[in-house]
Amino acid sequence: MTQQRQKGHDSLTAIIAINRVIRNPARLTIMALLYVVGSADYAFLQEQTGLTSGNLSAHLRKLQKAGYVTVEKGFSASRATTAVHLTEHGRRAYEAYRESMLCLFNTYE
Repeated sequence: MTQQRQKGHDSLTAIIAINRVIRNPARLTIMALLYVVGSADYAFLQEQTGLTSGNLSAHLRKLQKAGYVTVEKGFSASRATTAVHLTEHGRRAYEAYRESMLCLFNTYE
């Protein structure tokens, strides 16, 4: 295989490998934040992402369904609280996503 064809093949493989759950900009932002902090409360995520409550909830449900985050609801001082935690599976998925993107960008350098 010629070097140019190999480069094209590598880039196609990298594009196919991109995680469809994480690639959404809102979910990518949530995953990146949680990758750094590990866990955060709902208000922090909403403030940092700029998402509405409904949008944030919808994206968290998709991440939760994929097993990337856990959502823990509780009460603190008579107030409802929601904590979101990045799972180990989510951490590995984010790292793989990041590697796929780096591979894709490096193919075109």
